[in-house]
Amino acid sequence: MGVTSELFTNVLIPWQRVLFTASLLTCWLLSTTASVTIQSPQHVVEGENILLQVDNLPENLLAFAWYRGLTNWRLTIALHFLEYSTSMTGPEHRDREILYSNGSLWIQNVTQEDTGYYTFQTISKHGELESNTSTFLQVYSSHFTCGRSTFPAKFTIESVPPRVAEGESVLLRVHNLPEYLQLFFWYKGVIMIRKVEIVRHRTLKNLSDPGPAHSGREIVFSNGSLLLQNVTWKDTGFYTIQTVNRYWKMELAHIYLQVDTPCCDTLDSAQLRIDPVTLHAAEGESVLLQVHNLPEDVQTFSWYKGVDSTPSFQIVEYSKAMNSIISGSAYSRREIGYANGSLLLQDVTEKDSGLYTLVTIDSNIRVETVHVQVNIYKLVTQPVMRVSDSTVRVQSSVVFTCFSDNTGVSIRWLFNNQNLQLTERMTLSPSKCQLRIHTVRKEDAGEYQCEAFNPANSKTSLPVSLAVMNE
Repeated sequence: MGVTSELFTNVLIPWQRVLFTASLLTCWLLSTTASVTIQSPQHVVEGENILLQVDNLPENLLAFAWYRGLTNWRLTIALHFLEYSTSMTGPEHRDREILYSNGSLWIQNVTQEDTGYYTFQTISKHGELESNTSTFLQVYSSHFTCGRSTFPAKFTIESVPPRVAEGESVLLRVHNLPEYLQLFFWYKGVIMIRKVEIVRHRTLKNLSDPGPAHSGREIVFSNGSLLLQNVTWKDTGFYTIQTVNRYWKMELAHIYLQVDTPCCDTLDSAQLRIDPVTLHAAEGESVLLQVHNLPEDVQTFSWYKGVDSTPSFQIVEYSKAMNSIISGSAYSRREIGYANGSLLLQDVTEKDSGLYTLVTIDSNIRVETVHVQVNIYKLVTQPVMRVSDSTVRVQSSVVFTCFSDNTGVSIRWLFNNQNLQLTERMTLSPSKCQLRIHTVRKEDAGEYQCEAFNPANSKTSLPVSLAVMNE
């Protein structure tokens, strides 16, 4: 909001003089009735919008202003003149701040650079400093989860939808793409060789080059995700993304895509395949990798941890001639191999997550290799919930915060034992661990809970009651 040049000449200069004088006389010019307070959010994550809410604004003011820091009025963000009902921005305004006529300051899309003290000053019509109130704003990185700093979330791929029918499209959505990325590659399968390369993408130039395995139906996005259009049964299988950052550090993520086909057009029903009985398991559980259609004349088969079928990664090996199963170098005493080809993983830990490979050899020395993805998640502990004020007035604001000791969990909110339906008055932090109700209504009274969960298990906090009082 701008002002005329006359206002700058007649108002801004006197205002600066007032502020300068006020900064010198703060100790003894403050009104004894000054009771201005600022409501500031306790935990703020990068990317959020926040409100520094001013309460008990004095009457009969000349002006008020916000500035950064505690004492330097030259770091003005914005100031408002009540006589002219107009506002002007200061040298510290970053085009993300909005000053309201009630004194409150709205800051959009905060960053860690916004961390620091903010001071709100009011000037009476007599030119005296009426009030001087400061608050400290702490902005945490996006890896900060409600009071506990966490490691960066795991680099993963999600199939949207999880299963897809022939002729439809599916998005292989990438989560938590590594930082400082230079290149990424998509491959059909788990072996990263040129002939199965679908596409490579140069992030700095935002350019993509199709590879030998590109069919013309794939679209790659700058966030790493891959769209497969008009899929067929031949698209069933593993897909791999490989990333390379500026320091030439490489990371991998795999996903298995299931394409559903009509009953009469399915893959050969005798095709060797593996089905994990439990798709998502928690630590301490058992996972059975059930093998279907093992060749009747199989002479030997071996299980490997990972995609490399070398002796150092061998878990177990079956020999028909010996009618026995022997352990390999990667055997941990928690695996049981069966003559039907299946493998049982017992008392699993998060480290057991990843790809497993089965290699079979029949009497004609025909070799078949199949892979399976195993997902193991840590047990979720019960989260703890806090509320900024358990009793609030109508039209005020309230903040709920969900604290979890776990990393890699998602947060959902419950209201009176039902999933909370968000309204336009409610906002969630980027990690969803904070819920804010900006203008409380009577119908917001009740019990709130937060639930921390991963694909394998979940825990819900104890309920916290919110009471809403009339004005």
